[in-house]
Amino acid sequence: MLPKFLLADNSLETPDTIFVVHTETPRFIIESDIDDFWSNQAIHWIDGEPGDEELISDLVEAAEEFLEKEFENEDLLDEDEEK
Repeated sequence: MLPKFLLADNSLETPDTIFVVHTETPRFIIESDIDDFWSNQAIHWIDGEPGDEELISDLVEAAEEFLEKEFENEDLLDEDEEK
């Protein structure tokens, strides 16, 4: 079973861009600037955009929360390595 969200990048083609991939239906990829993910987003729908704006908002919010937790976890790992 795949995780609900995955992080992706393409550092050779778009080094300043990060992607959050939602693997469950409706599948989508959020593309954004790595330094300003929350205000510069493009959503690429794999299964077609759902018509429910509330669902879209909830999915984007869940993706943002996932990314925040990943960044927090990365910071904790970096701090542990410095010790």
